Amino acid sequence: MNTNLSKRKVLVTGHTGFKGSWLTLWLKIINAEICGISLDPVNINGAFHELNISSICEDIREDINDYESILSIFIEQKPEIIFHLAAQPLVIDSYERPIETFRTNVMGTANILEACRQTPSVKVIIVITTDKCYENCEWIYGYRENDRLGGRDPYSASKAAAELLVNSYRESFFKSQRDIGLATARAGNVIGGGDWAKNRILPDCINSLLCNEPIKVRNPFAVRPWQHVLEPLGGYLNLAHKMLENINLYSEPWNFGPGYEGIKNVEALVQEVVRCWGTGSYSACGHPSENSPYEAGLLTLDIAKARNLLDWNPKLGFSESVKMTVDWYKAQSDGINMVDLSCKQIEDYQNRQYL
Repeated sequence: MNTNLSKRKVLVTGHTGFKGSWLTLWLKIINAEICGISLDPVNINGAFHELNISSICEDIREDINDYESILSIFIEQKPEIIFHLAAQPLVIDSYERPIETFRTNVMGTANILEACRQTPSVKVIIVITTDKCYENCEWIYGYRENDRLGGRDPYSASKAAAELLVNSYRESFFKSQRDIGLATARAGNVIGGGDWAKNRILPDCINSLLCNEPIKVRNPFAVRPWQHVLEPLGGYLNLAHKMLENINLYSEPWNFGPGYEGIKNVEALVQEVVRCWGTGSYSACGHPSENSPYEAGLLTLDIAKARNLLDWNPKLGFSESVKMTVDWYKAQSDGINMVDLSCKQIEDYQNRQYL
């Protein structure tokens, strides 16, 4: 990968999470100096432990809702590049804990941006939000970066609010007072090895397959843009590289999603997982009941902007993405060295051509 992040000080919030762990490993491979700020990892079998992330970065456990502590870490660490991934990341959990969701996803983000504003070393900030930040009209067209923000569920609303917050900081402070690049990245539904979060379809599939039980599919007809975790992470690294070259040109929102082939319903994903695993079955429960928490039925992304202005494209098709994911979990269950396998997946991905 062509990158100018080598030997630069990079701070990753949420480095103990699924995406944060993979990003930290990739940053290590390209020789960045990494500091991570996060709460303790939730799952002992997750990517953070399996990839031995604590050994390759400055591993700091802190709550992003504690502004004074966050600011002191920034001042001490003197980071140049910030990847802000720390969040409450689940739609279902946002119904159970709405206040925590808004506090972390909105005010936690405000704390990170304010700490950046007060830290002279910071040059580039990339805030990771979600494709669910758009006001979902259930239309067949992919959402573009200039489409209206919204969110019916607390998680989506919190991420839309974070987008507005980022734009406010960009316009109020960073453009006029300091030459800091500030962008947001909106990814699709991400799959990959090491995600053991509850209420996510891929971990649910693997748990059922390991227990030789039928996979229970809550909403088989929901359509999502599925992509392997390395796809958006490659986009984030590409974006940081471009922003270091020209801050003003790239300080905007960006979509990172799959090609058209990766837009599938949940049932198609489960069928592909079972095929790659080699055994297993699933039970489609049909449409959610009227009392079920709302989840969008159709959501896709338009990635033309990233294709044209960042020279970024997906590298993996749908089947390849699922196979890489299933291979990782199979290897984990067989006791394989997951650091070596994960580094190999990253290196193979870097050497791939765009689709």
